[in-house]
Amino acid sequence: MKDFPKVLILNQPFNSISGGGITLSNLFKGWPKDKLAVSCLGNLITEQTQLDACDHYYQLGHKEHIWRFPLSLLKRKYPSGKVRISKQEKKVKPIKKSALREKLLKGYINPFLKWLGVLNWASTLQLSPELRIWLDEFNPDVIYAQAQRREAVIFCRLVQEYLKKPMVFHMMDDWLEVLPGEGILGNYWHQKIGGEFKEMLARCARHFSISEPMARAYQERYGFKFSTFHNPIELSFWNKSQRKAYDFGDKIQILYAGRMGLGIQSSLETMAKCLDDLNKSGEKPLELVLQVGKKPSWADAYSCIHHRGFVPYEELPDRFSGADLLFLPYDFTPSATAFIKYSMPTKASEYMISGTPILIFAPEDTALVTYAQDYRWAKVVTKNEVGVLKAALMELIDSQETRRKVATKAIEIAEQRHDALKVREAFRNELSALATNKAISLNPS
Repeated sequence: MKDFPKVLILNQPFNSISGGGITLSNLFKGWPKDKLAVSCLGNLITEQTQLDACDHYYQLGHKEHIWRFPLSLLKRKYPSGKVRISKQEKKVKPIKKSALREKLLKGYINPFLKWLGVLNWASTLQLSPELRIWLDEFNPDVIYAQAQRREAVIFCRLVQEYLKKPMVFHMMDDWLEVLPGEGILGNYWHQKIGGEFKEMLARCARHFSISEPMARAYQERYGFKFSTFHNPIELSFWNKSQRKAYDFGDKIQILYAGRMGLGIQSSLETMAKCLDDLNKSGEKPLELVLQVGKKPSWADAYSCIHHRGFVPYEELPDRFSGADLLFLPYDFTPSATAFIKYSMPTKASEYMISGTPILIFAPEDTALVTYAQDYRWAKVVTKNEVGVLKAALMELIDSQETRRKVATKAIEIAEQRHDALKVREAFRNELSALATNKAISLNPS
């Protein structure tokens, strides 16, 4: 019988819309529900939070998330405690948000505070008496944590110090390297948070990365050994819709699915320019489908773009295999490259198993490009030029054999390296080994 330790998850809810949430859901799938609990900020808990894997949530609200004056007057006060769940709908009951407040905070106040260099100082997390009781009642064997901001890093350390249980930290993006460019105190916060991050890592018994280049870089940077756990895929779930034919219909559809945040939009617009140009003389119309939450404002300037909102996760195999090409871009700006250099998109393994040929448009010194070039599972463009992108795209369009070769190689690598059954077993073994170890092993090298 498999051993499943009780795991407390920090700073990341289960969902199918964020990279951290999808990776979390796939790594912990099959875990007994009563052996999982999550504690995270209230703004992360939404109607998209998945409850089938875990319904034991503690929302970090006003008793734990402390804002300094005068921001304490502006910021929303989330209630602290166990998350309310609608038994009939089996969904989280999020608090109502003011659209005006959201617009002011995201569009004006937060960017201004970041520029001033005070956003990382403006709030912190603490362990309230109510949270301590909740932690004691759950009494986990192991702590699993992610973090994307300073207060989350501090929270990880506080919880580990209180529970004195082995902690695993899993890094998704190299967000620390973006800090120097954030405002007039960027360099100060880069150094300070870097020190706090390393201090938190020193309290971890295991360290996980999202890519092998990140594991190597982080071991050199912080002095700790990192194991790589990327988003695993269920072969049976994806194989049912896997693309087998590589001819085109009346039009050629290129799909991008995912987020529209830092490090993506400029390269998407470059592809739109490329397609609009090709459509002036091409035999078959080319269409760029943006399967994203909100259509970007610049998209209206391009006739080739078709917007499609997010679809349920269960529909992704059909959507990915139904496209003619899958587009995986990163921006070429210094800030974007710093953020995504060692990242591995959650959808990379999902793209690979779909059987649809993949076109990558990204800087050469990124983990994504290195992985694709080493294993030849995608057509790769590393120069930020419309002409170069156009040539690579036409190579795929003109050669059915090239499309087939790239797609079949991607399937092969996905089955070898991202099979959820194999990855989950390795992941569970890591956490089980910590749970059965009476002494907490810190500072592993």
